[in-house]
Amino acid sequence: MPLRSTKVPHDAVHHPLFARFYARMSVAADTRGGIAAYRAELLAGLSGRVIEIGAGNGLNFVHYPMAVSEVVALEPERTLRKLAAEAALHAEVPVDVVPGAAEALPVKSEAFDGAVASLVLCSVRDLPRALSEIRRVLRPGGELRFFEHTLAKSPGLARTQRVLDRTVWPLMCGGCHTARDTIAAIEAAGFELGTHRRFRVPEGRVQLPTSPCVLGVARRPFGTDQGPAPW
Repeated sequence: MPLRSTKVPHDAVHHPLFARFYARMSVAADTRGGIAAYRAELLAGLSGRVIEIGAGNGLNFVHYPMAVSEVVALEPERTLRKLAAEAALHAEVPVDVVPGAAEALPVKSEAFDGAVASLVLCSVRDLPRALSEIRRVLRPGGELRFFEHTLAKSPGLARTQRVLDRTVWPLMCGGCHTARDTIAAIEAAGFELGTHRRFRVPEGRVQLPTSPCVLGVARRPFGTDQGPAPW
């Protein structure tokens, strides 16, 4: 069971309007936009105890393989957390939905075999600290599975992403930042980067600020150090 923290209030994130929009939009993206297939790819082969960071409305839950013994799913936003708890009832593996923020995970160190970050690292308030926390709670050799928006390779789109991140995008989209360099941040946090691939969503000619994505795996190295501290 999670070790609850007194440092983070249950509603550390509160975006009720965006949460309701996201709940509808994400279901449509899964069923009509092909996102469900990326979720399945992301989670394939996981086993043991897994922590999911920012579970949203729980769309990953149905894709966890039976080798997973338990999922502790953190969701800081109240509206989405309620939807995730309902989705957990239909999962084929045990899922415990709890409040908590990525920057202060309310669980013990080295308690998990795997961690999942799915379309959430773009919106955490402090990305280095969140990744440091994920690294802390993984056992040595444990895997971080990630499926995230990322900084575009195209200079033009990257400039657009940075302008949006400094202005309207985070306000409109629940704190989302489109120009974060996910791979660089994961490596800077002390993870060993494994297989990963970049792609666009949608895959056609139309490119949105959120189109550049990366999906892959990184591992906490074996050893006793906790890696670089972001604060």
